[in-house]
Amino acid sequence: MPTPKRPNILFIFTDEQRQDTMRVYGNRKIKTPNLDKLARESVVFTQAYVTQPVCTPSRSSILTGLYPHTNGCIENNIPLKKEIPTIAEMMQGEDYVKGYFGKWHLGDEEIPQHGFERQWVSIEEHYKNHYTREDYKTVKASYRLFLEKHGFMPDAENSGYPVFSRGFAARLPEKYSKPAFLAGEVCQFIREHRDQPFLIYLNFLEPHMPFFGAYDGMYNPEDIELPKNFDALPGPDSPIRHRYMVQYYRDHGWRDRDDAHGTLKTEWEWRYLISRYWGLVSLVDACVGKILANLSELGLEENTVVVYTSDHGDMMGSHRLAAKQVMYEEAAKVPLLIKIPWLKNPSQFVEHPVSQIDLVPTMLDMLDMSAPSQLQGKSWHACLRGDKPWDKEPVFLEWNGRNGDLWLNGPDYGFPEDKLQKATGARIRTVITPDGWKLNVSEIGEHELFNLKEDPLETRNLYHEKQHHKIIQTLSDYIKQWQQETGDEVKLEA
Repeated sequence: MPTPKRPNILFIFTDEQRQDTMRVYGNRKIKTPNLDKLARESVVFTQAYVTQPVCTPSRSSILTGLYPHTNGCIENNIPLKKEIPTIAEMMQGEDYVKGYFGKWHLGDEEIPQHGFERQWVSIEEHYKNHYTREDYKTVKASYRLFLEKHGFMPDAENSGYPVFSRGFAARLPEKYSKPAFLAGEVCQFIREHRDQPFLIYLNFLEPHMPFFGAYDGMYNPEDIELPKNFDALPGPDSPIRHRYMVQYYRDHGWRDRDDAHGTLKTEWEWRYLISRYWGLVSLVDACVGKILANLSELGLEENTVVVYTSDHGDMMGSHRLAAKQVMYEEAAKVPLLIKIPWLKNPSQFVEHPVSQIDLVPTMLDMLDMSAPSQLQGKSWHACLRGDKPWDKEPVFLEWNGRNGDLWLNGPDYGFPEDKLQKATGARIRTVITPDGWKLNVSEIGEHELFNLKEDPLETRNLYHEKQHHKIIQTLSDYIKQWQQETGDEVKLEA
């Protein structure tokens, strides 16, 4: 079929979804029928990496096409500067109607901004203390208005203002859940603008904690298989932060300000946590299905690019870790599907490493719009069309510090306080090559080298083995060159 003159873009991204939570990525137990169907119709990327494995920095790259160290969002809860344009602002002057739906985490959640002023549907009042000006703190999120309309009352407060806690919202029946609310809002927006080209960015909070939801009983913990590297604990040559986190999660579980999930000392406790996590993925799947069915019913399916990805993964028991904020594959590698109905070969697999830094230039290219010169990624459009071969190049990730001392409110587990403080705040730069080498370089010398071809579970740090000196030098040079090209001034210890 011919390429539409004004294709629509539906960009869906979840929060904290590790790659192996879909059948197309090898999980035969999870129930994701709608994502399975989308995958069969899409280009499936098997090695898609985020720019930084934590919420705000990763989102900043997804929306701006700039690395966190360039756009300034190097840690959670830093607002995206007004002068840094998102893809929506790069499209100013075009006749597209643009909408943002869901968690933002790049500034005030309730106030429309950064090119999405036409339609802004908010679900979070969780960040008022981080982002919201005092005179805006009475502004209610769209989801809160929805819940109040149906007779629910706020159960908590933030910055002295009543809000719905995440834990309260997560325990509501499916029809009142955040994913169902967002699906309904997106479907309505599409119906209202079916005759206009649209750009939709939709972010589901799920499967991010709290790990409760309408599908809590879908998976029996006894049927959950633990990750293959569950027992591959960080060793003496692993970063102190990793070794500390293992002990912290063992004793404290995974805690949100709304919910505490006990300890994670037993295999059953881990299986229970994973079963709830999978339930949230299946809830998202059901809501994605409603949106895709709506597109089809309106006759827009063949005119719409659909992207599905996540802002980072979750360790979920790999190396006995939870959450993200580490450079392990489970946190850094995410699902990525791109459905382009008019491609000669719309269903294909891309099996070399790619970076989300390339998503903005790719989207603009698909819309036949010029990309601003400051973008730090490259368009894949010609490669997806089959007009040119893929440039199989290294991808780069960064880590920029402690994100609020997340683990320093517990016991020190025998680690000297000064070393723990230093390790928690250490910045890291990572390179992953098409031939499977991965180097993590830390500013305090806690370096790691993995051969992902031979050791995909990252169980053996090869950095200190003499026979790998040459590859370490080559990979280090890649990082230095990337730093120079992108203006990254972090000094890394050799």
